[in-house]
Amino acid sequence: MEATDSADHGARDTTEAAKTATDGAATAAGAGGQFDFIVVSNRLPVDRCSPEDTGCEDGWRRSPGGLVTALAPMMTKTDGAWVGWHGAPDETVKPFSHGGIDLVPVHLSTADIELFYEGFSNATLWPLYHDVIAPPEFHRTWWDSYRKVNRRFADAVVHHAAEGATVWVQDYQLQLVPKMLREARPDLKIGFFNHIPFPPPEIFAQLPWRRAIIDGLLGADLVGFQRSSDAGNFMRSARRFLGASVKQQQVHVKGNDGDTTHIARAQAFPISIDVKQISELARKPEVIERARQIRRDLGNPKTILLGVDRLDYTKGIRHRLKAYEELLADGKVTVQDATLIQVASPSRERVEQYRLLREEVEGTVGHINGTYDTMESTAVRYLHHSYPIEEMVALYLAADVMLVTALRDGMNLVAKEYVTARTNNDGALVLSEFAGAADQLKQALLMNPHDIDGLKDTIMKAVNMQPAEASRRMRAMRKQILDHDVDLWSSDFLAALAEKVVRDDS
Repeated sequence: MEATDSADHGARDTTEAAKTATDGAATAAGAGGQFDFIVVSNRLPVDRCSPEDTGCEDGWRRSPGGLVTALAPMMTKTDGAWVGWHGAPDETVKPFSHGGIDLVPVHLSTADIELFYEGFSNATLWPLYHDVIAPPEFHRTWWDSYRKVNRRFADAVVHHAAEGATVWVQDYQLQLVPKMLREARPDLKIGFFNHIPFPPPEIFAQLPWRRAIIDGLLGADLVGFQRSSDAGNFMRSARRFLGASVKQQQVHVKGNDGDTTHIARAQAFPISIDVKQISELARKPEVIERARQIRRDLGNPKTILLGVDRLDYTKGIRHRLKAYEELLADGKVTVQDATLIQVASPSRERVEQYRLLREEVEGTVGHINGTYDTMESTAVRYLHHSYPIEEMVALYLAADVMLVTALRDGMNLVAKEYVTARTNNDGALVLSEFAGAADQLKQALLMNPHDIDGLKDTIMKAVNMQPAEASRRMRAMRKQILDHDVDLWSSDFLAALAEKVVRDDS
């Protein structure tokens, strides 16, 4: 591994602004549009599609996912634009509109994808921010690409933001953008939301460019996190690595002369889901019938357990499979009475850690099924696919027990989707205490996924739970989610961003 102890490169980034007029920024500048509200994320909220695909319009359709669901309705009602990569490397696309949203594509090359995205974002930051479950790699070429790509996104915003516009930057791929925007356009109101965990200073300290990342985030007026502990970790890092003055939730950012230039606030804003969409699908007769069909296709087992994850080492899939295999070996569950459905949607398949994980998971599933399957029954139904939301809701309705065994997770919206879909207040949620959702869903069966014996006991408690207790727990969790949906998340963040900060220098 290659590392450097260089400082934050802030001066070099500032002087590079004029030199990094890349294709994406130049395209944005040429469009000339000025917007009062801009969302910035690594990806645009659209995917390529074929004309025969449902929802395809002019070769694009809206992407699934919580962020798009949260922000798209608001952006169609405002003078807003979305800045992001359109998904194809080495291709320049001019700004366009889709579904009532103005979109500003940023150009990324094949090298950018390799160095900025697969490299620094997903082989350096992702494992570092997830408690180094996998070892992060530190390469200067990756860092250089990360800075240059962040500059490209910032330039696109600068060219399209109206005077005094509000800009909301999303997630760990773009942590340098807030400071770049503040230096270029101090008139902007800048928010940032970190969708994944933020590590404690003791782990964050490993990053050679730790000062630059903290400095970049402190360019924002408001930095949002999933959990209060993440916001606390960030503020402790700001104090430790930049010597920043932190008072309550305010970080006083100082200029070169030592005077406070602005105040960056750090707060928790736990993201949620589109409750209305999930609830309506869960009540559709065709979705309910599909859930019944799933049970029939599995031989009508007494208990269906369900895991739904991206195939990622942070999700605890291996721990889940180990616990389930031991329950089968112990005779606590039998293949005649129970089936585990594991949906593992493809993820970052060009990254070596993910290829190895897929081989291990599929090998484990094969071993379990080879040992315990009968002609009539299967122990694990493994599905390496992504599914439309209608099929996912049918799976939620079919499953008696939902297993969320994440080793570290910013939130985990699957847990919230499962609870929302249980409109009859039945079912059981086994939830890792290391998922952000554990802060809100306190009536779930919380457990430590590293404790395999404890995980086994919790699974059995869920399998054998009395209907009255299951109903009481599910009703409480559903109320929490129904009262705190994704619309409230976005409106709470933007309302906090718009607040005037009372400066306390005492």
